[in-house]
Amino acid sequence: MTNPAPSNAPATDAFWMPFTANRRFKAGPRLLVSASGMFYRSHDDREILDGTAGLWTVNAGHGRQEIVDAVARQMATLDYAPTFQMGHPIAFEFAERLASIAPDGFDRVFFTNSGSESVETALKIALGYHYARGDHRRTRLIGRERGYHGTNFGGISVGGIVTNRRVFGPGLPGVDHLPHTHGLAENVFAQGQPPQGAHLAKELDRIAALHGPETIAAVIVEPVAGSTGVLIPPVGYLEELRAACDRIGCLLIFDEVITGYGRLGQAFATQALGVRPDLICTAKGINNGALPMGAVFARREVHDAYMTGPESMIELFHGYTCSGHPAACAAGLATMDIMEREGLMTRAAEIGPYWQKRLHELKGAPHVIDIRNLGLIGGIELSPRDGVVGARGYDVFIKAYEAGALIRVTGDIIALSPPLIIEESHIDRLVDTIGEALHAVD
Repeated sequence: MTNPAPSNAPATDAFWMPFTANRRFKAGPRLLVSASGMFYRSHDDREILDGTAGLWTVNAGHGRQEIVDAVARQMATLDYAPTFQMGHPIAFEFAERLASIAPDGFDRVFFTNSGSESVETALKIALGYHYARGDHRRTRLIGRERGYHGTNFGGISVGGIVTNRRVFGPGLPGVDHLPHTHGLAENVFAQGQPPQGAHLAKELDRIAALHGPETIAAVIVEPVAGSTGVLIPPVGYLEELRAACDRIGCLLIFDEVITGYGRLGQAFATQALGVRPDLICTAKGINNGALPMGAVFARREVHDAYMTGPESMIELFHGYTCSGHPAACAAGLATMDIMEREGLMTRAAEIGPYWQKRLHELKGAPHVIDIRNLGLIGGIELSPRDGVVGARGYDVFIKAYEAGALIRVTGDIIALSPPLIIEESHIDRLVDTIGEALHAVD
């Protein structure tokens, strides 16, 4: 299933690619050379329907001239300025704009450069919050099995995907994990939030009893788990988790790197699902993937716990060289303008029913053992080949790409997250292409 490198391809040796089987890829590269709207164009001049918004990122669609122009203007005006003991206007402007779309009370924004950095930032803020309040015992972090929280050491420690940490040592000390919500027989082919599984959140009480509730600083979960294969929160699960955190006295962190900025039909999953955390991690869609950027939203009470002591003192010893980068902020403001003008924050709620209908029409297709959806997210789980987990999923990925659609697979699960500008005709094309690919593989 590999093709020789195209004659117009660059040399591929130097780039050590992330999350990629480098040797197999470089034997037959799949190169995307331009993009517009819902489509990429490949190196061999084929139109490729984007079923993944790049990597859960390009929510407003590709090639938005408004973003291009905003970045160019900003680079010509101020290409870079530090935000350590200095500032520049557009970072403050963008923070205010983000606060205006966040849930009430989440009006303090810390800029990062990626989802991984947003997670590290939130974990540190949570630990420091308790320390600032004089509670030095709360140092334990709780993640969830099969959770993905980026690839820095904090993220892989609270994350629950073993391949992301197997060769990197023990990670952070004092971390434990909630059970995942996948695999309940009652939830197979559920449409929207599955009915069973809320009881699994009560495992936090057991973990607290094991370690001592007074030692737990924070719990971090993805409202919808993406990288592990699209796990939708059961009805009542997040509500029970919020209640358990309140009983224990720890913070709740939502990793909304994939759900933030319209993916579930409102700006954030906390609004769409009606459960309030204490910190929200975001990135990806924050500026349509134009430039690396992320942001952590903190409840005012969390932020204000740091605002004690002499005013000359640095309150949080944390940050990044490019926190609030001028060009990234310009891209973000332009993205928010587009999202607001075109109603893209709520687009998933409008077209979601059609998305759900068409996805679930794949029930009964070869190899399909479950379908999951929420907002404009879809997961199609396939039965693995005996002894070769992921092989069938990869073959479907290749067949779909050859037929003109970009999908993402994680093991034997197809994960879909198209740009929010998607129309019914695009959904039809995407689902039909996947159906044909499923019939084409053994």
